[in-house]
Amino acid sequence: MTPTNPREDAPVLTISVAAELAGMHPQTLRQYDRVGLVEPRRTPGRGRRYSLRDVAMLREVQRLSQEEGINLAGIKRILDLERELARIRAQLESLRSVVDPGHRIFAAGPTGDVVAVPRGTRVRRVTTSNGGALVLWRPTQN
Repeated sequence: MTPTNPREDAPVLTISVAAELAGMHPQTLRQYDRVGLVEPRRTPGRGRRYSLRDVAMLREVQRLSQEEGINLAGIKRILDLERELARIRAQLESLRSVVDPGHRIFAAGPTGDVVAVPRGTRVRRVTTSNGGALVLWRPTQN
């Protein structure tokens, strides 16, 4: 997973500045917001605030539209699929860390979720008002 730069995600640019940086008219940004292509954050007064990451996305939308000839509905689908792919990759990376040979012992976490516990770590039994159970699972050796 790629680390994010907090400065790239800061919603500090007004619509006119973001439009100028992206090489577009502010009305184009409003249209992209309406169709859900690039959704800026809002101020309490409902004004749009764009981040540098939003400006990069606006440029990508423009490239897909002008150079690739893709319509806005197609671009929205592409962007949605890219977001879904990023989410799945993050989930896969999380699962890989659980499967890591050094983390093959599992226990219930404080919220009830199954968590990986490093070998050699003693798991403290937590009692709850409705009782509790500790379940050990060991894979069969084939």
